[in-house]
Amino acid sequence: MSPDVRQIEAGLLQAVPFARTLGFELVEVVPEEPGGMRAVVRLPDSPPTHNHVGGPHAGALFTLGETSSGAVVLAAFGQLFERAVPLATRAEIRYRRLAMGTVWATARLGRPAAEVTAELEAGERPEFPVPIEITTEDGTVTTELTVHWTLKPR
Repeated sequence: MSPDVRQIEAGLLQAVPFARTLGFELVEVVPEEPGGMRAVVRLPDSPPTHNHVGGPHAGALFTLGETSSGAVVLAAFGQLFERAVPLATRAEIRYRRLAMGTVWATARLGRPAAEVTAELEAGERPEFPVPIEITTEDGTVTTELTVHWTLKPR
């Protein structure tokens, strides 16, 4: 069964109001094999998010990527949040090309969800990467990020 996109979007925007401020839209959240998850978040072209050359500001691009990774974490592990707190621990970003117009961030869970869950159930504090690509409307990759997450036991 695929996650409920609107429910995940509502939870994400409630937990992270800054994502709402930037006008992000959760486009899809779908399971991938084996044991993965993919989320796509859209940043509409909007002058308040522009930089000095008319494209999305680097901070908006980073926030878009980090938000898409959070959607993946929420979809994959939301059922565990009573027992663990999701925390981003570090991130790497590479701006490859100038982004112009509306952009999309596609995030994918970097480890099978079952492995991460098993570590948490064994009393460990699992860590996992979520790689992200940000693309323009024509599919050109403009930015690559990896956000590393942990599930901190409560």
